[in-house]
Amino acid sequence: MPPKKTQPKYRQIADYLREGILDGTFPAGQPLPSEELLAKQFGVTRPTVRQGITELRASGLVEAIMGRGTFVRSPHNRPSFTRPRGVRRTTEGRYVEADGIRWTDAEPATITRTDAPLALADLLRIPPGEPMFTYDTLQTADHGRLRQLHRTYVPFSVLTDTPYEEQQLPAAPELYEALAGLGHTLSFTEHLRPRMPLPDQAQALRLSEGVPLLHIFRLTTNQDGKPLALEEFFLPGEDLEVSYPL
Repeated sequence: MPPKKTQPKYRQIADYLREGILDGTFPAGQPLPSEELLAKQFGVTRPTVRQGITELRASGLVEAIMGRGTFVRSPHNRPSFTRPRGVRRTTEGRYVEADGIRWTDAEPATITRTDAPLALADLLRIPPGEPMFTYDTLQTADHGRLRQLHRTYVPFSVLTDTPYEEQQLPAAPELYEALAGLGHTLSFTEHLRPRMPLPDQAQALRLSEGVPLLHIFRLTTNQDGKPLALEEFFLPGEDLEVSYPL
């Protein structure tokens, strides 16, 4: 049998640190051993140490903080923020988010006409290429500490023979009141998946390297099951969990 290849030094460093993070040797929130210490321990140069740490950053296990060092993120820790998902209706008939957060637009919403791509057309049960109103905005809460990207799609066909053929629809959650005012009884379904952000999303949400986002689709349907609107939420995946009542 051919001799077993030895792992590169940077990979050995990454494995050593990863194991220490997972077993609690390096606790969450604490700095990693210094580059100088790791270089001496493994008999390598500091660039080799950095290469190993880069692997951990890419997997979201550590975070580099400018001027302070590299700190541990533990996958075992419970997030410090749990966000209930859903929509509820108040006694006054208003629709509000279940998490109770008061989001404000960090900048004016961008409202455009777009043609439905295949994936969204399938969810909305409309022909690909059908025109839609699209709302895009960056929203913040808690003095800017919380951030999310929010995009809303409403097919033109939903607004046929309604006053909104001639006037602009409001954005959600006022959008739900407008749809209910057209005689629809609303239901909501959410689809959630984690994924890595695109560069502009990482910048807008201030995500560190290696941090995923939560991509949530919310489909609004009426009493006949007809889709009326589709929303996309992009939430930072760091130190956050979402909860749903079942």
